[in-house]
Amino acid sequence: MNVFVDEQPFVLESGNTVRGLTVAYHTYGTLRNDGDNVVWICHALTGDSDAAQWWRGLVGPGCLLDTERLFVVCANVIGSCYGSTEFDDAMGTVVTIRDQVRAFIRLRHHLKLTNIRLLIGGSMGGQHVLEWAVHEPAVIERIVPIATSARHLPWVVASNAAQRMAIEADSTFYTALPGAGAAGLAAARAMAMLMYRTPLQYSLTQRSEDERISTYPSESYQRYQGRKLVERFNARAYYVLTRSMDSHDLGRGRGGAGAVLRSVSAQTLSIGIDSDLLFPEPEQQFIADMVPRGQYRRLLSSAGHDAFLIHTERLSTILHKSGIIP
Repeated sequence: MNVFVDEQPFVLESGNTVRGLTVAYHTYGTLRNDGDNVVWICHALTGDSDAAQWWRGLVGPGCLLDTERLFVVCANVIGSCYGSTEFDDAMGTVVTIRDQVRAFIRLRHHLKLTNIRLLIGGSMGGQHVLEWAVHEPAVIERIVPIATSARHLPWVVASNAAQRMAIEADSTFYTALPGAGAAGLAAARAMAMLMYRTPLQYSLTQRSEDERISTYPSESYQRYQGRKLVERFNARAYYVLTRSMDSHDLGRGRGGAGAVLRSVSAQTLSIGIDSDLLFPEPEQQFIADMVPRGQYRRLLSSAGHDAFLIHTERLSTILHKSGIIP
C-alpha cells in the first residue's frame, strides 16, 4: 500500500477544511511511457484499495484487467479506516461523494496521470465512477458503473439511517475506547446483509433442515457477518461512509440527474443485477438510457447486490463481450 499526503488545504462541500489530506492507494502493473494504459477501480462501502485481493479473478496477471498489460489504480476513500483521512467526529462530519472524488483527483495529479482509459466500480464505487465522469470528462474515456444509481434512492437512505440508529444505540460509540460502537456496528452490518442478499439466497444457503425452535442457521449467519465486519472495520468510518452514499445525487445543483447524464461523454457500460434489492435494475437502465454512448448489461444471480463481488467470472464475461476493456 502507498500513501499520498497533500499538505494543501482541502475544503469539503460542508465548508470544513482538511489539512494534511491522506489517500491510501495500490497500483498494479507498469505505466506506459505514453500513460495510455490506466484503469482506475473504485471500491464499495467497506472495501479498501487492494482491489487485486477483493476482486480476485478480475484483477491480476492474465485476468481481464490484466496487470501485465494495464496500470491499475485503486484508492481508499477519505472517511474510511484503511489508511486515508479519517474523521473522529462521525456524527458531525459530512463527507460527500463529490469530496471523495476530488480527493481521488488530487491523487491523480500526484501520480501524473493525464488520461484514464477505464473507470470502473460497483455500489458506492459506482457512485464515484459517475461523479468523476461528470467532474472530469476530458480525462475519463470509458466508465463501468455497476449496481449503482445516479441518485441515492430514498429506500437506501432509509436503510442507511436505520443502520446508523443501531450504531447510535451503542453507548460506547460516544467514547474514545478501542472498538467504540462495535456492538452497534455488528447490528448495522446484520441489517445491511438483508439488502445485500435476497430471500432466495437465504433459503438456498441458510435453511434449517431439522425441527429446531431456536438458534437458526440464518440467525447464526447474521451474527457471524456482524462479527466479521467488526474485526476489520470501525463504527466511525461506517457512520461517515453511509452518509457519504446518502449524499450522492449527480443532479444536485446541475439541473437534475437526467440532464447531467445526457452530458456524459465517456463510453458507458451500465451493469445491473437482476436480483439486486439495494439498487434495483431500473436504476442502471436509466443510466444507460440517458448517457449518449451508454449500453446496458444484466448480471444474472440469486445472490443479490453483492453478486458483482461474488460472481467475478460472470462479470468478466459481460465486460469482455462488451468490448469496453481497453
